[in-house]
Amino acid sequence: MTERDVRLGTIQETLLIPLYGRAVENRKKEAVLRDPVAEELVAAIDYDFARFDGLPMLLGTVLRTSLFDRWVAHFLAEHPTGTVVEIGTGLNTRFERTDNSRARWFDLDLPDVIELRRTCFTDVPRRTMIAASVTDEAWADTVTAHSGGPYLFAAEAVLPYLQETDVREVIGLLADRFPGSLLALDTSGPGHFDTQDQPDALGKVDARMQWNCADPAQLAEWRPGVEVLASHTFSSLPAPMYDELPTPVQEVLSGLAAQRLPQVEDYRLNLVRLP
Repeated sequence: MTERDVRLGTIQETLLIPLYGRAVENRKKEAVLRDPVAEELVAAIDYDFARFDGLPMLLGTVLRTSLFDRWVAHFLAEHPTGTVVEIGTGLNTRFERTDNSRARWFDLDLPDVIELRRTCFTDVPRRTMIAASVTDEAWADTVTAHSGGPYLFAAEAVLPYLQETDVREVIGLLADRFPGSLLALDTSGPGHFDTQDQPDALGKVDARMQWNCADPAQLAEWRPGVEVLASHTFSSLPAPMYDELPTPVQEVLSGLAAQRLPQVEDYRLNLVRLP
């Protein structure tokens, strides 16, 4: 794999944090998840990943990705020929980890990200990259023209970086065009939102979250009928997932649960059903 120069916008640069998190995790003897492709990509990209070494946020990105993987895998177990749309796909490799050889898959992100992504991945009959903003309805036309439901949308580390008006627009677009679909998303409440300038991974980049969401249930206020199916913090992950984590990770999470830190408890991983 040849070296790639990274030229990304301010928010788009954040995709390199979870990529590095998965690469670091893959090197461990006991890992939350395995992602050898992430290691290959990190080795091939010309970027100072070392700035993120030792930061707690790396483990958080891996845990978030693992939970989203579980939601996607469960969805595909129930709907083997369903459609998964990765909103803000970055350099994620969820397809490689969860594909069932029957599902339809779309990787959606801004043009500069898709340009980078195309140097690493290629479209295949069941998997298509789309270069567009999630707020641009044209991408939905592409998805509906080339797939059928049911649908699951995975918006991992994307919506908090949008203005609230744009998040409302996205929720409305998904509900209007894909009624009854599932949406996996993360939300940042006050205790987490207000600490993003502290010296963790976000302190190493210029991007900042814009949407402060104290309670994911507020989505139902925007769009009546939205149902929150699951909502977890890192200290309250689903029991089946927690039980499978390496012991050192369980010990870290138990310590977080005991401390009840606002920056942990106000960051939530959510699965909702759209009306």
